[in-house]
Amino acid sequence: MPESKLRTEAARKRKKVADERLASKRAERERLGGGADRTWVPWVFVPVGLLGVIWLVLYYIIGSFIPGVAGGWNILIGMGMMAASFIIATLWK
Repeated sequence: MPESKLRTEAARKRKKVADERLASKRAERERLGGGADRTWVPWVFVPVGLLGVIWLVLYYIIGSFIPGVAGGWNILIGMGMMAASFIIATLWK
């Protein structure tokens, strides 16, 4: 059964309004910086996490031979770097 002209025109009008609304949302997101390039994220979070692990491993292996190297803060520094790595990883899209 053929559709009426009014029905197809109404559907076209709804699609046009939806497209305009989507375009305005995209423009707003671009204006606010939501479309930022995030290719840097894996290049940052992987080394930061590995540096935290290496910090802890070295602290446990040679920490007793080198006196005064950040004292008891070494665990906090290593765990802080790993936590920062996970926080940075949440920025990856």
